Amino acid sequence: METTCNQFDINTHRVFCDIGYAANFRPSARMVSLVDDYIEHAGDLIEPLYSYVIKGILLVQGPYVILEDSVVFESEVIARLLEQCQKVTVFTLTIGSHLEETAYQLAEDGLILQAAVLEAIGSGAAEKLADFAQDRISDVASALELCDSRRFSPGYCDWDVSQQKMVFQAMNGNHTGIRLTEGCLMLPRKSISGIIGLGPPSVKDYNPCKTCNKQDCVGRR
Repeated sequence: METTCNQFDINTHRVFCDIGYAANFRPSARMVSLVDDYIEHAGDLIEPLYSYVIKGILLVQGPYVILEDSVVFESEVIARLLEQCQKVTVFTLTIGSHLEETAYQLAEDGLILQAAVLEAIGSGAAEKLADFAQDRISDVASALELCDSRRFSPGYCDWDVSQQKMVFQAMNGNHTGIRLTEGCLMLPRKSISGIIGLGPPSVKDYNPCKTCNKQDCVGRR
């Protein structure tokens, strides 16, 4: 499935935070102009694609979740979510490689600030694409008279990043042009994969952060 970049409004304030500005710091007019200009033209560098499949859940036992097609997820957090669900949506998405290649070239040319701004815009665009994809999945869930959970990706909580292999296996080859490295990192880098549980209304409120004591986690919600 494809979607177009004009559906994503990049948050200027988020870009400044991502490149190191304090939340209450007021950037110069020159910096604001630079960021606004890059946001305006970033659409030419973004090629958003997303894909998803809906799988039946065969068994949840301990930290293991067995799906159709012999896909096995291993995570206490994911198991506790999916034991409440009738189905699970597995997804991959990317904004393509053009933006990161341009940012790399800017850095090679010594334009480090411009490269950092473009990288931050790319990260924001990937998150916006994830929100867009979840909205579409939520519509599908409603048609099935189910509710959708938060998104969860390998590498968060106790879900090891090596589980990317299971996510990609579940996609049955439709990876939207994304490939995995030996260390299970995704290329292009501005890509997101994961799952969304589909079940009763209670799954919308499932948040493992409520029972986790780790206060300094970057993924805390």
